[in-house]
Amino acid sequence: MPAPLVSIESSPELPAHADVVVIGGGVIGAFTAYYLARRGLKVALLEKGCIGAEQSSRNWGWCRQQNRDARELPMATKSLELWDQFVADESDQTGFRRCGLLYLSNDEAELAGWSRWGDFARSVGIQTQMLSSREAAERGRVTGKSWKGGVFSPTDGTADPSRAAPAVARAILRHGGTVHQRCAARGIETQGGRLSAVVTELGVIRTPAAVLAGGAWASSFCRQLGIRFPQAAIRQTVLTVGPGSADLPDTLHTSAASMTRRSDGSYTLAISGRARVDPTPQMLRFGWQFLPMFQRRWRNLALGGLEGFRSGHESLARWRLDRPTPMERMRVLDPAVDEAVVRLTYQRAVDLVPALRERSITAAWAGYIDSTPDGVPGIGEIKSQPGLVLAAGFSGHGFGVSPGAGHLIADIVTGAAPIIDPRPFHPDRFSSATWGQVADF
Repeated sequence: MPAPLVSIESSPELPAHADVVVIGGGVIGAFTAYYLARRGLKVALLEKGCIGAEQSSRNWGWCRQQNRDARELPMATKSLELWDQFVADESDQTGFRRCGLLYLSNDEAELAGWSRWGDFARSVGIQTQMLSSREAAERGRVTGKSWKGGVFSPTDGTADPSRAAPAVARAILRHGGTVHQRCAARGIETQGGRLSAVVTELGVIRTPAAVLAGGAWASSFCRQLGIRFPQAAIRQTVLTVGPGSADLPDTLHTSAASMTRRSDGSYTLAISGRARVDPTPQMLRFGWQFLPMFQRRWRNLALGGLEGFRSGHESLARWRLDRPTPMERMRVLDPAVDEAVVRLTYQRAVDLVPALRERSITAAWAGYIDSTPDGVPGIGEIKSQPGLVLAAGFSGHGFGVSPGAGHLIADIVTGAAPIIDPRPFHPDRFSSATWGQVADF
C-alpha cells in the first residue's frame, strides 16, 4: 500500500524555457529546486508521479550524524542546520525536530564500533554520548531490559516523511519555481555538445542545465544517455502502529527492531537492514560491484521475486522520446510488503517495548532503496554530458541529508562556492580503481 503522504497541487502549465530543470520530485530533487529558486533562477521540478511518493515518504525520517560515513558526515551536519533554517524561513510542516537519537546494544563488537565512531566524531566537533550500562538502562527503561551500553546523539533528530517533500515543493512555488506532477522526463536534447532541453511527456523545456535526481530510476535513465552509473535497489518493508497512552521515546534503535515517533503520535517500526533483493537485469549487470556490500549484509538480505523486474525501474531497455516510457507505466513504485517481515518486526518491537502491545498495526508499506557500491551518493556533473548533474544513489540516507545535498547540487549547477567539498561524491569514482574504498575513521 502507499505510505501516508500529503498531496499538493501542480503548476498549471509546463514552461517553454527554464534556467534549470530538476528531474525527480523526491526530497532530494525538491530541496535542489528550492535552493535554485531561492537564488532567483527559473526552475521547473518534474515528477512522473506525485511529489515524495516513492522512498522519500517510505523511510524512517531520521536526520542523523551518528554513524555516518566520514565522507557523508559534513553533509549530514550541514543538513541539520538547513533543516532548522527551512523551518524558520519557510514552514514547520516538515515535522523536523532535534529530538535526539537513542541506540542500545548488548553486543560488545557493536558498542566498540560506536565508540570508535564517537572518537572520530568528537575530533570534528560532533556531539555524541556513549552510554554506560546504567545510563543505557535508564534511557531505555521502557524496554524493561538491561543493556551493556548505547549511544545518544542529542543534536540529531527526525522529520516527517509524509510531509517533508510536499512542504519543500510548496516553498518552491512561493519562490517562483514550478512543480509538475504526472510529468515524466523522457530524455534530453543537446546542441553543440551541451544539454539544451529536457523532453517530457507533456512537451519540451528548453534549458541549459538539468539535475537528474531520479532515485531508483536514475541508472536506467542514465543508460538512455550512454552513461554508466552502477546502482542497485533493495526492497524494504516497514509498518506503523497507532498512537497510545504510554510515554515512549521519540526514537530507539536496536539490532532487533527500531522505532520512530511520527507527527500524529503513531510509530514507524522496522528492522534495520532487513530487505529483499529482487533479481533484475540491472542487478545482474552491476552485481559484481555490489558483492562486497551484499556479503557484509547477507544475514539481513533475502532473495526476492520478479516484482522488481516487472516494475521497470531497473530495466536495461532503451526507450524512445516520442512514446510512453516505463516511468509512465509505473508512476509510483509501490512494491508489495513482505508479510513475514511485518509479523517479525511487530513481534520483535513488542518484545523490545512491551507497551507497544496496546497499539495495533495501522499500515505497512515497502519501498526500493537505491544504493551505490560504496553506500555513498553519486553527485556531480557528468563529464560526457555537459549541463547534466547527477544526484542519486543515496543508499537509504537521502532523506536526512536532503537539505545539504540540495544546497550542494544547487552550488554545482550555479558555480557557487560549494557548501561542502563535492569531490568525494563525484560519480566518476566508480570508474576508477578506488571505487571500493571504505571510510576509515
